[in-house]
Amino acid sequence: MREGWKKVTLKELSTKIGDGLHGTPKYDDKGEYYFINGNNLINGNILIKSDTKRLNENEYLKIKKDLSDRTILVAINGTLGNIGFYKGEPIALGKSACYINLKNEVDKNYIRYVLEGQHFQKYAYLFATGSTIKNLGLKAVRNYRVNLPPLKTQRKIASILSAYDDLIENNLMRIKLLEERAQLTYEEWFVRFKFPGHETTTFNEETGLPEGWEKVNLKSLCKKITKGTTPTSLKKQFTTEGINFIKAESYSDEGFFKEEKFAFINEETNDLLKRSQLKELDVLVSIAGVLGRVAMVYERILPANTNQAVAIVRVNQSIISPYFIRYFLASEYMNKLINIISGQAAQPNINLTQLGLFFLNKPSKEIINKFHDLAEQIFKTQSEIIKQNQLLKEARDILLPRLMSGMIDVEKLEVGSFKYEVNDSLGMVAEKKK
Repeated sequence: MREGWKKVTLKELSTKIGDGLHGTPKYDDKGEYYFINGNNLINGNILIKSDTKRLNENEYLKIKKDLSDRTILVAINGTLGNIGFYKGEPIALGKSACYINLKNEVDKNYIRYVLEGQHFQKYAYLFATGSTIKNLGLKAVRNYRVNLPPLKTQRKIASILSAYDDLIENNLMRIKLLEERAQLTYEEWFVRFKFPGHETTTFNEETGLPEGWEKVNLKSLCKKITKGTTPTSLKKQFTTEGINFIKAESYSDEGFFKEEKFAFINEETNDLLKRSQLKELDVLVSIAGVLGRVAMVYERILPANTNQAVAIVRVNQSIISPYFIRYFLASEYMNKLINIISGQAAQPNINLTQLGLFFLNKPSKEIINKFHDLAEQIFKTQSEIIKQNQLLKEARDILLPRLMSGMIDVEKLEVGSFKYEVNDSLGMVAEKKK
């Protein structure tokens, strides 16, 4: 260990480590406080979801914990290892959220990266108890040992790693803005009928559509609408690496794949699951659990397969653009339709027959081609940014343990010279993949 570094437990670095309520509070839909659990902790933030339960002030005061700007929250039950900073949000904690109140002489960003590192994440799973729902006890959290350099070095390490996160976050914003542009274009052209040349277009009095447009069902525009299967038998098993296996949680509400969330199957299993082998530009729709989440398959993630909660819409590209179908399925109109259909079932789901019978307005070939060209360019740009982010994440994850162990002497790195660290660690990624 480098001179000036020491090995200490999280208990020694903290004024208090505890968890939230072991029980169920009295909820109040109009309450001003949110009841937070481990699944509300995402990438250093506390995420308030639409289904997050609320509490009134009286209930909150019964179970409140002493949180401050020195508090880091860690998921310790069910979902393990997710991290969030407390930033003054009106929240109370459930038992799956552990709070660590750090002493002033410790850099909280440094500790965040310690906890997000592979060593702590593996430690959390190793020391967790429970066969179905994993639980990491507070004793194990308190006893976790941290390599602690001097405060100045902590801050420098944290600044190097946060530079990666800043780049990743900026890229995510670029992707989101491009996505919003495509969605707005779809709505403008195909919902409000303000497509290029609409000023001189006549409308069919019977259908109310522009001339050359027609109302058709989704099935008539597709080569195939199917769904996947979850491997269950001895011959169909998940593996630690291999062919990507995509679930609804493997991509976001915005339609971007979270490659770190992919499961894997081997080639033998993939061959057995021929029906759901994915192809480039397949459109995926979640049809069970979380409904209506849409994504489009890009070449980078192939070969890939999927499970029964995800429908595969393979468009006949000689008839229609897959990008048009992708944005139709992600449209506000479809969201409302899906909610109506799913609300009529005991278990929210959409079946393939229902999906195929959804009606849409098929535009003229000229307008479809123009939208295809615009959306294709946006999709290619997004794919490149996603690829760049994946490399940045891999580089950061390789660099993190080397910084935390003192293997890399940060004192020799130029202050503010981020280019050096990026190039050096991207080189590590390339070397690792050889």
